[in-house]
Amino acid sequence: MTRDQPGQAGIGPNAQDRRCVDVESAAASPGALVCARCRRPLRYPTRTPTPPHLRGRVLTAVRSWPEGAICSGCYAKACETFGACDRCGVERLLPGIGPGGQRWCTDCAGGIGDFTCTRCRQEGWNHYKGVCGRCVLRDRLTTALDDGTGHVRPELQPLFNLVVSMARPRSGILWLTKPHVRPLLHQLATGLVPLTHEGLAALTPWRSAIYVRDLLVAAGTLPSVDRELFLFEQWLPPWLRQVQDEEHRKILTRYATWHVLRHLRQAADHGPIGHYRHQNARYQLRQAAAWLAHLGSAGATLDTCGQRDLDQWSAGANAHQRSAVRAFLTWAIRARIMARLQLPPTLAPAPSLISRQQRIQLIRRLHDGDGMDLTERVIGLLILLYAQPLPRIVRLTLDDIISPDDSNDAGDNSDHVAGMSIRLGNPPAPVPAPFDQVIRDYLTARPNLTTATNPGSRWLFPGRRAGQPLHPTSIRLRLQRLGIPNLNSRSRALREMLVQAPPSVVAAMIGYAPNRAEAIAAQAGGTWTHYAAGDHWPTHVAHRSS
Repeated sequence: MTRDQPGQAGIGPNAQDRRCVDVESAAASPGALVCARCRRPLRYPTRTPTPPHLRGRVLTAVRSWPEGAICSGCYAKACETFGACDRCGVERLLPGIGPGGQRWCTDCAGGIGDFTCTRCRQEGWNHYKGVCGRCVLRDRLTTALDDGTGHVRPELQPLFNLVVSMARPRSGILWLTKPHVRPLLHQLATGLVPLTHEGLAALTPWRSAIYVRDLLVAAGTLPSVDRELFLFEQWLPPWLRQVQDEEHRKILTRYATWHVLRHLRQAADHGPIGHYRHQNARYQLRQAAAWLAHLGSAGATLDTCGQRDLDQWSAGANAHQRSAVRAFLTWAIRARIMARLQLPPTLAPAPSLISRQQRIQLIRRLHDGDGMDLTERVIGLLILLYAQPLPRIVRLTLDDIISPDDSNDAGDNSDHVAGMSIRLGNPPAPVPAPFDQVIRDYLTARPNLTTATNPGSRWLFPGRRAGQPLHPTSIRLRLQRLGIPNLNSRSRALREMLVQAPPSVVAAMIGYAPNRAEAIAAQAGGTWTHYAAGDHWPTHVAHRSS
């Protein structure tokens, strides 16, 4: 804990209120010290560390401001809030909060200190006494990207500008403190590793190399490539080398090169292949390797495999394994390296639908927002109202949200709607009240825009990696922790819509294939296919209108 800085209110060792607050009472007693802003339990700094079982539950007070003691999180947030002061109207740092929740500058709030950097003369979060975090980040990044001349390597100047300009410089400082980041940047700055996609693929650890590669693509230093396809191409050679049996390795190399990888590249020509397609390709290869190992343990090979061998394996495999191996067996038969056998069926198990009442209860929870952030609420509504799969949800952009003002400004009558709509298909799907307000609230507070990864991102759900949206798996796990099942909720929502409107209309509006929608509607008991086509208005109504 640091001592009080001149001109800045704090909590020093000689403060009048200095006393040791028992951490147990801070966590349990209703009258214990709490942060004046977030109301979480606090304790004054002491030499006694917080017990392990209370870490994260009891925070340390870092400042004493007019409204009371402030925790480290609220202090950092206050030092990164900018805008127009609600009292004087000046655009500057707004660390103060008025009695009615107004945002005040340091002069209007009074008693909270001076946050002006002595070097750049800008207000902001101070990493050192009188030195802001942006200046510290600039110094440390200059050292990390030094090409040996005392300056940043010219090719890496766009990356330098991107990182230094982030809205939250302390995130960049924390990134540079990780032990593997500086050596990785040093290799790029000094030319030890080529500044190419292939050069970065040789760096370790691979997760950090991928993160830096995404930053270089966002900065314009590297050309844009399909991220998931590149990751698969990077993963494939080391995985093939791990296959012990030489004959199996040759077969898997042919399968991966001429079937799996070729299909991925063809798909990438028409758009991003997505995370799940990339993972499915890996799964197919792993299951193909497991199938070959199973044959080897039974004393058989691919060319001597008979129907009995295949049936015995199929009896103990699940639906996902049978589906993955079926793709490999189909290729092997067409390549004439395996006898033509009757392949196992791949009927996927039907989803276990939630009830109608459960769907209504979940929608009500998402509207109220108890214990959920706005990201989880909006994504949950897209699942429960529009039956959207997660890979499609994370690829939505700001342009897919259509409001009446946007439609009027664009001069496009085809997308003009009376209220908010979202472009999931053609035509866009309307967003009824009060759920449109949830989306509006989210649009004003989108996350992950304060670091160098996604400033000014057009993704509706920007992620933590440069130029990338949120990862669908992370969203699925977050919804699962909230008790919102993804597949079961989506399946119920789709069937509810298909029995309430013609499947062709629903499919076009929410982006589903018409044939698939017709089949699901028939399973759900829809009766729209029994209606004859044409005008069903009574004849006398038509004459009267004429």
